[in-house]
Amino acid sequence: MLIAAALLPSLALSGEAERYDYWQPQRAMIRHGQQALMMCNGLFTSHRTLEQVFAQELAFLPQPVGTPTGGDYVVDRGRKTVAVGAVSGEVPVMRAAFSDGVGCVILAPDQSFEAIDELPSLAMPPPPGDPAKIAWPDGDLIEDTALPSGIDAAALAAVSDWAFDRESPEQVTLSLLVVHDGGIVHERYARGVDVKTRTRTWSTAKSIAATLIGMLVDQRRMTLDAPLGVDWLPAGAPAGTDPRAGITLRNVLNMASGLQPVDDNELEYATGSGLSYWAGASSTVGARSRPLAREPGTAWNYENYDTLLAVYAMKRALGNARTYLEFPRRALLDRIGMRNTLVSVDRFGDFVLSSQVYSNARDLARFGLLYLNGGVWNGERLVSQAWIDFVRTPAPATATTGRQYGGQWWLVPDDRHDVPRDAYATAGNRGQYVIVVPSHRLVIVRRGLDFGKQGFDRWDLTREVLKAFN
Repeated sequence: MLIAAALLPSLALSGEAERYDYWQPQRAMIRHGQQALMMCNGLFTSHRTLEQVFAQELAFLPQPVGTPTGGDYVVDRGRKTVAVGAVSGEVPVMRAAFSDGVGCVILAPDQSFEAIDELPSLAMPPPPGDPAKIAWPDGDLIEDTALPSGIDAAALAAVSDWAFDRESPEQVTLSLLVVHDGGIVHERYARGVDVKTRTRTWSTAKSIAATLIGMLVDQRRMTLDAPLGVDWLPAGAPAGTDPRAGITLRNVLNMASGLQPVDDNELEYATGSGLSYWAGASSTVGARSRPLAREPGTAWNYENYDTLLAVYAMKRALGNARTYLEFPRRALLDRIGMRNTLVSVDRFGDFVLSSQVYSNARDLARFGLLYLNGGVWNGERLVSQAWIDFVRTPAPATATTGRQYGGQWWLVPDDRHDVPRDAYATAGNRGQYVIVVPSHRLVIVRRGLDFGKQGFDRWDLTREVLKAFN
């Protein structure tokens, strides 16, 4: 016993990794919540069939509950709700409900659907006019479908087949859209998907969040290099003593807050942002509760909570809950014709703008066009060139890893030499990409429902598309 006791300190200091997954109960709860929210949005936001939802939306889940013909889940089409799990089971039943203007919201494990009336919603009329009668890009009317001269039609068809006819069954392309000089030169959809189908953007939402924040920076209502000014948790530290007080907006947008990593430590689907995405926890409380682990700005960690901290700072800058809920539509979406885009919230009314946005290919092409046009839409400047320069500038903390990330946008890494250096892109889980190539006046949108190892490469796609324009 004395020998064993003597060995304990060296074992404790050895750095040996934990082998037991102590988070397993929460992972199971989160899996139920993922399925509830994805089924709810798949049915009532994307308007897909239950068979499609099981075949594609839920394909990346390790063990979905039930099948399209039934199981331990309940879909109420009248109330637009989904509950997943057995009441008598060890894992909590997780519930999601569609709410007007924001899409589906996940409830807490101890909430029933009696709480539906308490969920946030957004009652705003659509922008005026019929998009089917409004010319692209403000609307969806496209009268001239002839391919402009100088574009290789065969090469475009080839890259389209390259994107859709994948050797890997894990790479499922839903849509591909190519815009050149402002006009759509290629548009293709998979079976069961059309021009109006909206699906989850995943982390492409981060680039939308950065755009909204940039508008407030342009208005001097937020400042890149000033402290975030959020109320850190736990509360009660004497004024000026919290080491997190120096974290700036630039730090969090560069994914270099210095706060303790959660998602980068493989806990995304166990704790941290996963609890707010899929289990009804607040998206702001957890973001403000992480301790400082290193000097802000010195290390790059891809963390959903860093984005959510910036979004929370945006809420504080706007100062009014109603103004905040309406801001994405009034400032951006309605102004550039993104009529099919829903920005979702947690049950507390905070935007989950690190991932929870539903949109379609054309709306995301409009978003890319705003950047391609230098932040100007119909002659009106919506985003400053200075902000676009910021999001395209490599985060200093990425200097040793390839300078692959800017301000909530991904950049061409140093080791890629087959695509233009000025290209930059949004990127979301399961293959959601908006790629802007200023030197070729191109916007490329690829929507997917990849699963498993995924692996669809946005820069390979860019390389292939450019073959039609060289």
